[in-house]
Amino acid sequence: MARARTIFVHALRVQLLWLLRCQLARPCEQRSSSDTSVLCRACGQELASGADIRFVPSRLALSTRNDTLVNGRRVNVQLFENPHGVQFEVVTFRKADVTQHWPADERFSWFPGFSWTVATCPRCRSHVGWAFQPAERTDTKSEESSTFVALIAQQILTEEFASSLLMTPKSFVS
Repeated sequence: MARARTIFVHALRVQLLWLLRCQLARPCEQRSSSDTSVLCRACGQELASGADIRFVPSRLALSTRNDTLVNGRRVNVQLFENPHGVQFEVVTFRKADVTQHWPADERFSWFPGFSWTVATCPRCRSHVGWAFQPAERTDTKSEESSTFVALIAQQILTEEFASSLLMTPKSFVS
């Protein structure tokens, strides 16, 4: 009876380990970089999709570099400095699920012709970036297509990276 129980427990552990490996491997194999979720580093809230990354160049950027952010996909990261001398590396997105604190301000905009407002995580309220809209109001459809969000690179992480931080308990490893 004890031997049968030991075999059963071992088989259950092997099956659970196999299931965990399959579940963790499947997102990497089946999802494209455009399906990758971008999360708030502070709380894990899903903020955007890799499909929504949209490079918006600015002549006011101190520097621009390519970085691997989403599933090996190269994205443009721009470095900016605010009037207080604090520097931020940002990645621009077509849209993101963030709380935008209107009204927008045109002063000190990193993107000429756009006004900005602070963007925070809807769950933990951490400052994750800024939302930008055209400074001059035009028709609603073209305004929606020209709005974007700049998320601070140090405040976000990808779903794949977050998943890689999960550890398999030693009891599941044979």
